[in-house]
Amino acid sequence: MSETIVAVDRALDVLLLLYNNGQEIGVSEIGRELGLHKSTVHRTLATLENKGFVHQNRENGKYWLGTKIYAMGLRVGEKLSLVDIIRPYAKELFDEFQEVVNVSILDKDSHDGYKTIIILKEVDTNKVLSVNPNIGSSSDAHASSVGKCLLAFSKDIDFNKISNNHLKKHTENTLSNKDELIKELKKVKEDGYAIDDEEQELGLYCIGAPILDKNGDAIAAISMSGPTARMKRQDINDKILKVVETAKEISLATRQLR
Repeated sequence: MSETIVAVDRALDVLLLLYNNGQEIGVSEIGRELGLHKSTVHRTLATLENKGFVHQNRENGKYWLGTKIYAMGLRVGEKLSLVDIIRPYAKELFDEFQEVVNVSILDKDSHDGYKTIIILKEVDTNKVLSVNPNIGSSSDAHASSVGKCLLAFSKDIDFNKISNNHLKKHTENTLSNKDELIKELKKVKEDGYAIDDEEQELGLYCIGAPILDKNGDAIAAISMSGPTARMKRQDINDKILKVVETAKEISLATRQLR
């Protein structure tokens, strides 16, 4: 067996251990369980973390599976109970307003700033937006309503990881200054929802709200988006209230998973 295959086998053993354990594990415990030296475990975890397959909790130093595992599962059609629970609520929101509905999670493992990953989508294929990403695709968290909700309501956000270099300016409306972003996130937490007013794409307006666990931490976020003129033309307050209401209903429904 070549050294390359041994290294891959070792990495897969680490992922399977994390999966089967069902909770965060420290380096020493991983080493004991797999009979590996700490230095070997460190190198393996560093490689996996660099690719987004594991995530380190900076508060306790322990590791858990990363959101790339989640995204890959979605790409190959794996059904997750979270998605199954959310789907009817997303469909109801779409049916009422006939605007694109997305549900996203936060990718904390990206080395290019925080990203969001779409896990569920409701869309009318006859209404095509110029930006209509597929399930499993990622985008900059700072430039979307779901991203701002996830940053505002998620625990373990390392603002030292966010620099102005990571805040890509997609349009003139994009928040590209760290201090301005932090100020916006405080407002999002106070309001309970976020707006993307042509920050990701000119002509696109989006309303997002967080899906929260019993501790008030975001496990996902839901959004409704469409052309700015149509979204703002009528019933904008009704749309905001409905997105927030839907997120709260989903939050209650998903707590059975926690």
